[in-house]
Amino acid sequence: MSKRDMTAEALNSPDKPALWLREAGRPWARLNGLAAAVTVLDIVPAAGFAGGLAMAVSVAAASPASALPWLALAMASLAVRGLLALGAAAAGARAARAVKGQVRRGVAVDLFEGRRPGSAPMAAIAEGVDAIDGYYARFAPARLAATVSPLVAIAIIAVASPVAAAILLFTLIPFTAGMALAGVAAAGESRKQFAAMARLSGLFLDRIRGLPVVLAFQAEDAVTRDVARSSTDLALRTSRVLRIAFLSTGVLEFFSALSVALVAVYCGFNLLRLLPFPVPEQLDLGRALFVLALSPEVYAPIRRLAAAYHDRQAAEAAAPSLVAAPVTRTCSPARLGLAAPAVRFEHATISYGGGAPVVSAFDLDVRPGQIVALAGSSGSGKSSLLHLLLGLAPLDSGDVVVGGERLSAGGDFSGRIAWASQAPMIVPGTLRDNIALADRSASVQRITEAACRAGLSADLQRPLDERGGGLSGGELRRLALARAILKDAPLLLLDEPTANLDAGAERAMLSLIREAARGRTTLIATHSPAVMAIADRVVTL
Repeated sequence: MSKRDMTAEALNSPDKPALWLREAGRPWARLNGLAAAVTVLDIVPAAGFAGGLAMAVSVAAASPASALPWLALAMASLAVRGLLALGAAAAGARAARAVKGQVRRGVAVDLFEGRRPGSAPMAAIAEGVDAIDGYYARFAPARLAATVSPLVAIAIIAVASPVAAAILLFTLIPFTAGMALAGVAAAGESRKQFAAMARLSGLFLDRIRGLPVVLAFQAEDAVTRDVARSSTDLALRTSRVLRIAFLSTGVLEFFSALSVALVAVYCGFNLLRLLPFPVPEQLDLGRALFVLALSPEVYAPIRRLAAAYHDRQAAEAAAPSLVAAPVTRTCSPARLGLAAPAVRFEHATISYGGGAPVVSAFDLDVRPGQIVALAGSSGSGKSSLLHLLLGLAPLDSGDVVVGGERLSAGGDFSGRIAWASQAPMIVPGTLRDNIALADRSASVQRITEAACRAGLSADLQRPLDERGGGLSGGELRRLALARAILKDAPLLLLDEPTANLDAGAERAMLSLIREAARGRTTLIATHSPAVMAIADRVVTL
């Protein structure tokens, strides 16, 4: 079983969201451990600050000058605490960024491979991935600190006052119980809130996609009511989460203030010798101030954990939408070699989403180096056959064999295919940058030669936007051919390379197609009789 399948199977356990989050963060456990260790170390300069402040106050009356070294210790401890906090935040942020990148790539792969139909993957990429940021950046480091740091602080306080340490240890019990109860109550509401957010995102995206249909059927009012209903549901669930969060914060603040107040009362009465019961210790001013200054640090890590607890709830609520779908078929790059391969379709059937087949039981043998034109009316499946070779269309039944490699056996031919579509993708950059997308390792000389062979005599440093502004339709097709020429691939696929071109531009494009097809096996989807004329064989679908 692959790691991806095991991760999906992990979600079937009772503790599935927490288990998935732990598995997702395992590759970066060192970063999380570093952030947690630095957070725990914060108690050391906290004790230094408390000790320096207590000693400075206790000796200041006798000799103000003798208080200066202790004040320096207190200030240095504050500076160290700031550096430790900065280091913990940086390590946690790096871990969160790494995990988010991995998870986002997994969701995107599932989306484009069709394992996540509908609008849910878009919501997962947008909101779901960001929801796990706080878990790794804040909650995971705070969890270890909340377990270790209070006990360390109580142990340090016990050196100065065992009774004060016992008071703090006793008050930790209701403090911890209150946080646990609040967390359980908020977890369910947080999951419902995230589900409502995902529903609203999906609903809004679906309605935007279907806006022409909505307008055509005059369903604006019904759509507005649906969106308003989902928005109200999200607002109500968000308010419930906030209500529980505020309530739990109030309970925790009450217990922490109560415990520090009890310690303060004890220290004050001990110093005044007014305790109504005997104790095995007698505090002086320095020890009492040290205990009072360090007592809030017992609860500070737990309060930080409580503040970050919502990050855990949000991450666990988002986890089911982020888990990778099980892979039913593994793909490996096919070793086609450099020679033009033979291509054979064996009863290949293509259908999308369980609908009627676009191509049914298609058979075709293409000899190595042959140019085959796929003709037929629009919707007959010409482009789908090309997309099948590229891995962009599903093979329902039958098989495709390219150079001895079978698609049904997990063959991935896309890396050995040169592809020229009707509307090539354009990225912001220069014309040279866009040609180089076909081969990132290509030299400037090779890119220039490919552009010249494709008939692109324009300035290769010309800037382009994402819409290809400044290039004509013919130039866009020449750009696609330049990429196909640049890519050292034995199989060439062309989709309507001369569509919407005038007769003169089409004649010029035909010579470029012959140039690009030289030494390769070529399949061309076309309606053009002129393109069919240069083909060795025409197959009508």
